[in-house]
Amino acid sequence: MCGIAGVVGWKQDQYVAATVAEMVEALLHRGPDDGAVWTDTENGVSLGHRRLSILELSAHGSQPMVSSSERFVIVYNGEIYNFNELRQQLELEGHNCVWRGHSDTEVLLAAIEAWGIQTVLDKLVGMFAFAVWDKLTKSITIARDRMGEKPLYYGFIGHRFIFSSELKAIKAAFGSELSIDRYALTQFVRYGYVPAPESIYEGIKKLKPAHYLVIDSHAGLTKPVRYWALQQNSRLKAELAQASGNEVVDMVGDRLSTAVKSQMVSDVPLGAFLSGGIDSSLIVSLMQAQSTSSINTYTIGFNEPEFDEAPYAKAIAKHLGTNHTEFYLGSDDALSIIPSLPEVYDEPFADSSQIPTILISRMTKQHVSVALSGDGGDELFAGYPRYQITAELWSKIEKLPLIVRQSLAYPLRTFSSKGWDNVCAVLPETLRSKINGRRIYKMSELLGSESLAQMYTGLMSQWQSMDKVVLGCDTMEREVETWESADNSIEEMRRWDVSQYLPDDLLVKVDRGSMSASLETRAPLLDHRVAELAFSLPTHQLIKDGKGKWPLRELLGRYVPTSLFERPKAGFSIPLAQWLRGPLKNWAGDLLSEDRLRREGYFDAQKVRSAWLQHQNGTYDRSLHLWNILMFQSWLDKNTHG
Repeated sequence: MCGIAGVVGWKQDQYVAATVAEMVEALLHRGPDDGAVWTDTENGVSLGHRRLSILELSAHGSQPMVSSSERFVIVYNGEIYNFNELRQQLELEGHNCVWRGHSDTEVLLAAIEAWGIQTVLDKLVGMFAFAVWDKLTKSITIARDRMGEKPLYYGFIGHRFIFSSELKAIKAAFGSELSIDRYALTQFVRYGYVPAPESIYEGIKKLKPAHYLVIDSHAGLTKPVRYWALQQNSRLKAELAQASGNEVVDMVGDRLSTAVKSQMVSDVPLGAFLSGGIDSSLIVSLMQAQSTSSINTYTIGFNEPEFDEAPYAKAIAKHLGTNHTEFYLGSDDALSIIPSLPEVYDEPFADSSQIPTILISRMTKQHVSVALSGDGGDELFAGYPRYQITAELWSKIEKLPLIVRQSLAYPLRTFSSKGWDNVCAVLPETLRSKINGRRIYKMSELLGSESLAQMYTGLMSQWQSMDKVVLGCDTMEREVETWESADNSIEEMRRWDVSQYLPDDLLVKVDRGSMSASLETRAPLLDHRVAELAFSLPTHQLIKDGKGKWPLRELLGRYVPTSLFERPKAGFSIPLAQWLRGPLKNWAGDLLSEDRLRREGYFDAQKVRSAWLQHQNGTYDRSLHLWNILMFQSWLDKNTHG
């Protein structure tokens, strides 16, 4: 796991090496073990790398790395889990490879030389972002892994083409030339993150997952090329449709066990995050089943009992026999982390579970350098209750005239979210986990949706298009760009999550949070072969008796008693609503002062202050709306060029 950066100027540039050195210095946290810059002064090309040593700890794994023929130079961030198989294939095919060590970087570079970029991308199993300079064609290719685990930004500053793992590297060298993109800001306040391909800065893009692009001195920059798509495998789908329940679980277990085994390869100490939920518990179970000693597991808990899943994780760890460590988070811990959030998440980012993610990463790094996680299970295997709730609601209203839907919404707005919470208090606990005041009020906003895409993206938004809270930009709409049609509405929502919410929110949260502690995280559920299997499963094999992730539940039940994991889904969240009315109130109030908002000129100060007052008096839970604004305000404090 590492950080990469580079500049291509296409002509002699005496400053290019110094520029890239400045960029990679800003990525020190991603690679504290080593760093270097390679420069071709004749072509004005410079590639930089910061190294976190995981495999091949010797200098033979150092980057930038030059191929044996000296044609290609690579900088690479990630892990190629099938690099040994690729190495064997290269040797069997008779390619004249001269191995200097046993790093996956060296194999990746040799494979590119032997087979070419497109063929190599089709063969890779892993998480990665890399850039390869071709001395012969005087071109550079940048590429990103299929699921979007590793980040990659790129763009032009003047005549220079630049790229890096994180925006902070670009800001370090070119900060005075960057300006805030107000359209990207509208996307941020809507979703709590900036969706790819935009970034918060004008002219700087994110390379989308499963894409690569090429730029050379003659043709210039090509459009990003998609080299893989998450498609249903027709042969596999037909096979699964005829399979028994046990056969389906066996198949999922085989693929996931293979992914876990490949991701446990490391030359440094390794462990796993364990929340006590289905996904992380299953990964830990499969790790322990393949280990001859107790694996290391790590959990974070909360002092507020309704948010605390640490006791469940502890019980599962005890049953499996892991070497378990837990850490408890209180409001003081959150307060201590908040000032550093703009540095960790170097464009505005507002998933509040970023705070426990950073803390558990710091704790885990004290013991190991690699941690496996359960990320991806909900999106791939239909684990979110919102899929079923939204699909059912849409099926009931889609044929109704718009005016009828709007009239249905009116009664739902007669109560505030707090009022609906009081009504819901009489419901059984199993229903209260799915229905609350905030969700009911949110649904009232969505009844006027003209399509499932509009309804679901609205559900996944905080500030809506009609709110017009960002000044200087009239639209928030973008869902047409990312919505894919599918066999059914639940699959369509899952596809949207996999293409946007997963890579731009969840994986950003984990990558930046863990790398800020120089900890590598790996997610076996995001092995693309597991993902392809999940999307070949019919919906009735994903959801049974109203519960998603049926194959994962059944598989976990082979290792852990169901009584230890069958409970309402809690999520990896903090008690944000309470904290904004308590220990975080003064900090938030200062950032949201009306005078300040008007002076800075990014937000409609009256609308933001109205949300703040509604939250403080308890009428509505506006914590997520406010957190989005607060994270931009906090980021702006550290980025005053905007």
